[in-house]
Amino acid sequence: MTTAAEVLARCAELDRYSAHPTHLERVYLSPQHAAANAAVADWMEKAGLRTWQDAAGNQLGRREGREPGLPALLIGSHLDTVPDAGSYDGMLGVVMAVAVVERLGDRIADLPFAVEVVGFSDEEGTRFGTALMGSRAAAGTWDEDWWELRDKSGTTLYSAFRDFGLDPRRVGEAARRPEELVGYLEAHIEQGPYLEAADASLGHVTTIAGARRFKLSVVGEARHAGGTPYPRRRDALVGAAEAITTIERLARASDCIATVGRIEVMPGAVNVIPGRADFSLDLRAESDQERDAMWEAMSAEIERACASRRLELRVVETHRAPSMRCAPWLTDAVVQGIRATGDADPMGLWSRAGHDGMAIGAVTDIAMLFVRCFDGISHHPAEAVREVDVAAGLDALEHAVLAIAKGMA
Repeated sequence: MTTAAEVLARCAELDRYSAHPTHLERVYLSPQHAAANAAVADWMEKAGLRTWQDAAGNQLGRREGREPGLPALLIGSHLDTVPDAGSYDGMLGVVMAVAVVERLGDRIADLPFAVEVVGFSDEEGTRFGTALMGSRAAAGTWDEDWWELRDKSGTTLYSAFRDFGLDPRRVGEAARRPEELVGYLEAHIEQGPYLEAADASLGHVTTIAGARRFKLSVVGEARHAGGTPYPRRRDALVGAAEAITTIERLARASDCIATVGRIEVMPGAVNVIPGRADFSLDLRAESDQERDAMWEAMSAEIERACASRRLELRVVETHRAPSMRCAPWLTDAVVQGIRATGDADPMGLWSRAGHDGMAIGAVTDIAMLFVRCFDGISHHPAEAVREVDVAAGLDALEHAVLAIAKGMA
């Protein structure tokens, strides 16, 4: 039986495939992406899976059920990382999926579905600035406008495909049809502190957050810092500061999550009143309705504050992703799996972070298992999990697969 220690050792092995010697970074269509795919393919083959890399660079493996050609239960996560990443965001879910296939062994031949494992190629969007490209390809929602996206060196996505050995004209072949799949299960570190606070190893996901992102610009007038009295000032940075504190105040009083992660001030001189301030807003909530209502409240209050200071507010929405609710019947199987580990009352959580399930949910039902992570920290080298929690996660995921099979019998 594959152990949690072996799973953690494989995650550590994947750390070797990094673009930098001092920190982990593995991006889409890079040599490190190819090396990680090859390592995972080797583990898949040893687990008895037939392996292939699809037309978008996703790594897959398959074992047939009680008869060849049955729809597949897809299990996995992603293999790419953010810059200066931790060892488990995405990778743990892929390695756990392979381990569950190893643990199920010959029992897969009796299942009413095939089992497939996937390592999605680009969940984070680090290289080309657009997330979920691997799972969007698998879901059949690839955007042809992406081909002209460029990385920081100027390489287009189209060129990167060709350099990786993929044919851009065949990317549509990665798309799965609904009739090919039973559903999608993903194990993932929580990326939050709630399981740790509850002293729980595992939780099940209810919904993956719907996100909207904006670029907000506050426009005033750049003038001499010493020569302009306060009644004459139209200070864009002061207006932006008031907007940012408004965003935090409203979000903290709700169940929404709002983050300003970037700000740029023009002209940016120490002795010039700022004439313009551009800043980002990332807004998430459990439901699209909550998120959209929060944006309406925020934008109305920010508009009023800017008008009172004789400032102009300009808004451009740069990203919108709908929330994705986990399928009750698959979630029931995950809950049964968690209960099999001894947790009689599994904790349900909505995922504040995005996941490949947001994309693959367009073509099949999804469910997710969360594994406790130290201090809730993620997207950071300090990312850590406990062996006992991974062991519980393996047991839960294995039992969930069997519960799905029992429900379909």
